[in-house]
Amino acid sequence: MKTILSFILIVILASTGMRSQGMPVYDNTNFIALGKSLIESAKQTSELLKTVKFLKEQKEKIEQVNSVLKQLKMVREITQNNQKLFEMVQNDLREIINSPFIKAEEINTISDSFNSLVDIALEDLNFMQGILTSNFLNMTDSERILLLEEQKQRSRQMVDELQRKKRRYEQVIEFRKLHQKINQRETGY
Repeated sequence: MKTILSFILIVILASTGMRSQGMPVYDNTNFIALGKSLIESAKQTSELLKTVKFLKEQKEKIEQVNSVLKQLKMVREITQNNQKLFEMVQNDLREIINSPFIKAEEINTISDSFNSLVDIALEDLNFMQGILTSNFLNMTDSERILLLEEQKQRSRQMVDELQRKKRRYEQVIEFRKLHQKINQRETGY
């Protein structure tokens, strides 16, 4: 009897333990919350990608504006150098030619030397205008800036050359003045 009682007790205990397990139950709210969170993350990622694209476009536009500003600054400096060159030629040439110590046959040579610089400056301005107004050989902005930088250096060199010529002719005039004073001095012996 003891065996039968213990057998029944084991069967009862074993059968009650099995009944409590039953079918697994899933909480669908966790899956719904996970789905909603994934959808929200995708929306945020999409917005971030749009923001990155927008910022890249703005960066490109800023770089383009900076490039144009560099070009304009160089063009302004080149034009200022050329304006200075033209004014120097106009004023200095008149001053040199009107000097009584310049001979008549030298006037054409002096005028030609000054006018050659003006002609080169005008050619450079036309070239620069061609670079800026047309898509000259499909140049990029950096290539255009390099060309303008060369033009700027060239205009500075022309101004320097004009100043050297002016100094040279002024020295010639001073030498001739001094020579005239020496020749016109009175001798007291």
